Amino acid sequence: MAIERADPDPVRSEQPAVVQSLPGPYVRSRRRSRSLGDRIFEGVTTGFGMIILLIVVAMVVALGWEAWPAIRRFGLGFLTGREWNYVDQFGALPYVWGTVYSSFLALAMALPISLGVAIFLAEMAPLPVRTVLSFLVELLAAIPSVVYGLWGMFVLVPLVRQLELWLFLHAHFIPLFSGPPIGFGMLSAATVLAIMIIPTIASVSRDVLLAVPASQREAALALGATRWEAIKVALSNAVPGIIGATLLGLGRALGETMAVTMVIGNIGSISISLFQPAYSMAALIANEFSEATTNLHVAALIEVGLLLLMVTLVLNLFSRLLVRRVAITGAGSHVKG
Repeated sequence: MAIERADPDPVRSEQPAVVQSLPGPYVRSRRRSRSLGDRIFEGVTTGFGMIILLIVVAMVVALGWEAWPAIRRFGLGFLTGREWNYVDQFGALPYVWGTVYSSFLALAMALPISLGVAIFLAEMAPLPVRTVLSFLVELLAAIPSVVYGLWGMFVLVPLVRQLELWLFLHAHFIPLFSGPPIGFGMLSAATVLAIMIIPTIASVSRDVLLAVPASQREAALALGATRWEAIKVALSNAVPGIIGATLLGLGRALGETMAVTMVIGNIGSISISLFQPAYSMAALIANEFSEATTNLHVAALIEVGLLLLMVTLVLNLFSRLLVRRVAITGAGSHVKG
């Protein structure tokens, strides 16, 4: 009885008959050349990916090096100090407060509108309407910030001034509505920022909702759920992605410069009043960097930029991880179904 011998070369045994008929050295050279090409491609693409990481690290190192005189002199007191005298004393707390307060106020204004837009586009709008409105929402994100700033100065600020005057007359005893109703201040800055981050939150939230498998909505409807209850099921599965979209919008609000500079009032103060003028970190750098005359002043401004960069990087990294998580979860549900 004849005994079949296993092919000692599994790679060769998997080749087509024409290739198997070729001499062994030819097949081995093809395998070596293919492996070499794969290694070269992998190395090149890995290098491109490492370039991005090196750029970020280089930015952090360069800013830290230039800001070292201020870091060495003030230490953690730079974050808690309130005095900024342009000579030998610099404290960033009013500017950190203005940045954080205006950004979170903008987020509180923009998040409900953004979620409503995303739910309508992903769950309720007909396809032609969805296409047109999605384009318009994304078009808002392409408008330059200086245009938002000009619109804010000439259109929004007069309207906000009238609102502030009415609130001051009827609710001035509430700390949020105390202060001079001049229009330029925290309320105007937060409103402009809210309009600017609505496209970011709405478009990413829409994509996250569309990534949720339709089988989950259909299962809810099959169990007797209403349309709104089925949408709630989709929302519950999209929560990580929506949080990521929210953090992406917050990251843009934190780093916005021109529009905020033109409407926030540019006064370094700490107040919870919506009427009070304030100052953001980005606006401080934009206004003072060209006028800084001492090395310590320049180092303090660069340290403000370093703080802003670190906060933005952390928020964007966290938001990307959340968006990726919901996308992977949605893909896995599709495979299981």
